[in-house]
Amino acid sequence: MTAPDALTPPSDLRVLVTAGAAGIGKAIAEGFAAVGAKVHISDVDADAVKAICTGEITGTVADAADEAATRNLFGEAREILGGLDVVVANAGIEGPTGPVSDISAEDWDKTLDINLRGAYIAARFASDDLIKSRGSFIGIASVAGRLPFAYRTPYAASKWGIVGLAKSLASELGPQGVRANAILPGIVEGPRIDRVINARAERLGLTYDEMRKRNLEKVALRRMVSPHDIAAMCLFLNTPGGSNITGQALSVCAGVETL
Repeated sequence: MTAPDALTPPSDLRVLVTAGAAGIGKAIAEGFAAVGAKVHISDVDADAVKAICTGEITGTVADAADEAATRNLFGEAREILGGLDVVVANAGIEGPTGPVSDISAEDWDKTLDINLRGAYIAARFASDDLIKSRGSFIGIASVAGRLPFAYRTPYAASKWGIVGLAKSLASELGPQGVRANAILPGIVEGPRIDRVINARAERLGLTYDEMRKRNLEKVALRRMVSPHDIAAMCLFLNTPGGSNITGQALSVCAGVETL
């Protein structure tokens, strides 16, 4: 096999991406579709689902933390795609910013429900399909899943949990041919990081620009990453060249050293 062949995903992949109508999820869905995969996405935003569902991308309106809605999502995806080879658990929210003493149980539960429970439910409903196809599960975590993140404890806890989920799935399902990995994005360009920077700037009494500069000073390459960088890693993990990568927490972060 030549190097270009090893770096090209099969053109007949059947892919499900949760929260695939915007941001990182949209980049992942469109990246797989661009190499010929059939892609089914979910999202809570019905208008966004409708907008992305063209060509090889189909979709279902669903809340990733809702068990019944996710069961229905997987049923529709199987019916449309004929099975699943890749499942990307991407759904997540930024959660609250503040000292742990100020974080309500309600905000904690909401963050963990969407970010971690959502990934677990996706893995639960995906496992039989992925065993049949000897497929791949990817959990979208964060560098907050390998570093401490003051004032963002619910978010960090959920992302550490996704890393543990992926590693455990790799061990559990590996003998049946299934691979599982977590991708840890760094500071990703887009509206979500703008909200996070604003919230932390307010907490510390800084301007947005001052907070952004502080954040990038903690990154080796002094830049944010793009949603397309995360999509590229998802694609690579599903090429022949990525076929022996499992149980890993893979940072795509431009070298984030601390948060």
